[in-house]
Amino acid sequence: MKPMTTLSNTNETTDLTAQLLNEFQAGDTRAFSRLYDLYINVLYNYGHRLTTDKELLKDCIHDVFVKVYARRSDLNTIENFKSYIFISLKNKICDEIRKRIYMSSAAIEDVDPVATDDVERKYLQMEQEQVENHTIKYMMEQLSPRQREALTLYYIEEKKYEDICEIMSMNYQSVRNLMHRGLTKLRSIAR
Repeated sequence: MKPMTTLSNTNETTDLTAQLLNEFQAGDTRAFSRLYDLYINVLYNYGHRLTTDKELLKDCIHDVFVKVYARRSDLNTIENFKSYIFISLKNKICDEIRKRIYMSSAAIEDVDPVATDDVERKYLQMEQEQVENHTIKYMMEQLSPRQREALTLYYIEEKKYEDICEIMSMNYQSVRNLMHRGLTKLRSIAR
């Protein structure tokens, strides 16, 4: 697998994907190579949850990108390219597994089917958690260092007010005021 750009920021990735798709449709094959590099590892990781057969997975990923290349004129009708290639990969893997089962002499009872719904749900949940973590990190960065420390001690480390007072060398009312101002600021940012 080729190294790829990290898919950390969803908005940046979406913008880059849209740009690369436009360039590819205009005939720039380097844009297609960059799309491939951008998504190959994340597709491989997703597909590895669907099948443990690495060769089958590599072939299916290859087929998905061949399909994208062959249908480049239709790409402007795709609203979410990332979802499109994930669904295409899932369908391709399922088709190949069905073919193998049909052509196999193994009894159907001996085949362990892949629970694709569970994999998709886990992937979507993981992606949602990444977005939420990014949002929380951004919001926490908007607080003063003291507010961030007090809220972290209380909500994440589950310290009592008395412990926070001792750790931060502050009196009880000052800690309460600091936390109140921090929570008020977080609420205003969240709106």
